[in-house]
Amino acid sequence: MTPPDTDSIPLRLGPLLVTPRLALTNAGIDTNVFNQPDAEGPESDFTLTLTPSADLWLRTGPTWVFGNIREDIVWFKEFVSERSVNSVLRVGWLVPLNRLALNVGTGWTHTNDRPGYEIDARADRQERDLTGAVEVRTLSRTRLGVRAGRRRIAFEEGETYMGVDLREELTRTTTAFAFVMRHELTPLTTLAISLDREQDRFLYSALRDSDTGRVQAGLEFSPDALISGTARIGYRNFNPEAADVPGYSGMTASVDVAYVALDAIRFGVQVMRDVEYSYDDAHPYYLQSGITGSVRVQIYGPVDVESRLGAQRLSYRMRGGAESAGDPIDRVGTYGVGIGYRIGRDLRIGFNVDHYERTSDVALRAYDGLRYGAVATYGR
Repeated sequence: MTPPDTDSIPLRLGPLLVTPRLALTNAGIDTNVFNQPDAEGPESDFTLTLTPSADLWLRTGPTWVFGNIREDIVWFKEFVSERSVNSVLRVGWLVPLNRLALNVGTGWTHTNDRPGYEIDARADRQERDLTGAVEVRTLSRTRLGVRAGRRRIAFEEGETYMGVDLREELTRTTTAFAFVMRHELTPLTTLAISLDREQDRFLYSALRDSDTGRVQAGLEFSPDALISGTARIGYRNFNPEAADVPGYSGMTASVDVAYVALDAIRFGVQVMRDVEYSYDDAHPYYLQSGITGSVRVQIYGPVDVESRLGAQRLSYRMRGGAESAGDPIDRVGTYGVGIGYRIGRDLRIGFNVDHYERTSDVALRAYDGLRYGAVATYGR
């Protein structure tokens, strides 16, 4: 993390710098609220999500105290059980000295959203984390450093999916440590290489305990660059503690980049490939590989159109001796279009239509549906 560009921050409350944002999403119809297969009669409802958030910065001498606050207010007209308020709070301290940089922070999340592509239930859980990093400038454009972190994910009692107690199966603590080298290729592009060690320990399900060694290399692009975002590729050696759970050694990836052409066309790409834990004891984890892309074109004045396309592949690994037909593969696909109208620099309103579908060897995990409605965003 780097100090903020104070000239670009829109709101000042005395010494406090604030970047506010507001988003209205899904203000419309979801034709399959519970992601049910056709045989179970999918149910629809009117829903909306309102998300106010803010980045906060406070200068303290040569250092900065920073924070982030976000609330997701999720509302359904008929299905009261699906309403929720999801909270995210993060605070930290940044010490950007000439040759030494220190960054420590902690975060807390309380959410009732779906945990990922696998679990279709909105599961109540809390996440807490503590992170720290130190970097030393060794050459004019090169820094060496270490980072460490600890994260705990705890599902609330009574949260289930497909008859499985999520608290018993997925409550866990992750501890991570890494050596990092960062080299500035250009003023807007940085090469980062890291050697990582991770340890996952589950509170109630030692079956999923594991250790990981990972090497990663990637590029970090400034928001002011022609290409912005981050792109990393790595190799992971995933070793479960249980003798009957097979390991994984292979490529991983994490990409989230955007490119703007001719000041009128924006391309966005997200790619991920990594190990994720499953709720299913017969298949304790899966390898998720996915790509999502979007193209937004300004067609006339403040009017733009956008198309979106995504595909995810969940490749399960079977536990030795489990009674199963093998290693199943689930696939999740999405596509959608939208039209938007920009008012000034920071406000955009629009209308989106998105289709989503999951195919699976397990009949109860297969579904499809449609979401359509109004959207609005304020802030950058």
